[in-house]
Amino acid sequence: MPDYADIAVLGAGSWGTALAMQLARVQRRTVLWARDQVLLAQIQTDRENQRYLPGIRVPDTLLTEADLEHAVSHAQQVLVVCPSHAFTDLLRTIKPWLSASSGVSWACKGFEPGTGRLLHTSAREILGEQRPLAVVTGPSFAREVALDMPTAVTVAASTEQYGQQIASLLHGGSLRAYYSNDIVGAELGGASKNVMAVATGICDGMALGSNARAALITRGLSEMMRLGVAMGAKPETLMGLAGMGDLVLTCTGELSRNRRLGLALGQGLGVDQAIQQIGQVVEGYKAAAEVYRLSRQFQLDLPICEQVYGVLYQNWNPQKGVKVLLNRELKKEH
Repeated sequence: MPDYADIAVLGAGSWGTALAMQLARVQRRTVLWARDQVLLAQIQTDRENQRYLPGIRVPDTLLTEADLEHAVSHAQQVLVVCPSHAFTDLLRTIKPWLSASSGVSWACKGFEPGTGRLLHTSAREILGEQRPLAVVTGPSFAREVALDMPTAVTVAASTEQYGQQIASLLHGGSLRAYYSNDIVGAELGGASKNVMAVATGICDGMALGSNARAALITRGLSEMMRLGVAMGAKPETLMGLAGMGDLVLTCTGELSRNRRLGLALGQGLGVDQAIQQIGQVVEGYKAAAEVYRLSRQFQLDLPICEQVYGVLYQNWNPQKGVKVLLNRELKKEH
């Protein structure tokens, strides 16, 4: 890699690779790191991530770096793109190597396992109060970003200046980046919508029809809003790209792993078998446990989330879960 890069992307799964490709396409000096050194060498040699984004050429200007310390210490900015359960360990690892002026952003959509905390809380605890932080989120399938198809994302940051800075790095070509200062709402939308996508997939797997799907998405948004109010999110954030936009995409798009998990469950597969069939991390599985935890903590009525949690963790029957939702008492919509 060069003496320094504009940004180091940590994680070469489908989303990390796609974001690194976007950065390279808009002329940012970008370096990509991954734990899997074999995968990284293959990307460098073949100019293609054959495992996660087969058939899509990686820009020649995108460089790879096998040494994590070198990648981090020689980059002006760091973008973490890993499964949410690996987020805190990776931050602890890179902390000593961060330059004093660099911020840390991430494109992970999930909660800290076992606590229900949003990732920015963990990041602040590990990295201190002064380092700028940001999350990149919104309705964005990795494959479409890698193919340079039109996409809009939100960058929510600890300061407006840093949000603008990271948005400007990503912005260009077919990708439009907005910025926000509601990091709570942006993270909550990106993490909780995965649970709703599992529910919608179950509905579609059972062939319950378009009416049922529309109802689940709408009532799912209502549950996200209730949880957002309790956690201090801005309603307009959850009605925007990071909330409703991501919800609609994940609940209806054929590339959604969370929806595919629900489809498999609705068609009669067991949880372990369905996850194994998908073959990649399904964030909605872990998120369901954390959203359920938060619903108990804040004493919220989140019936869709509760049913998804029961199906995933308590061996509840998906068909029975649908009946429970349909047989709930009559009430006002709002």
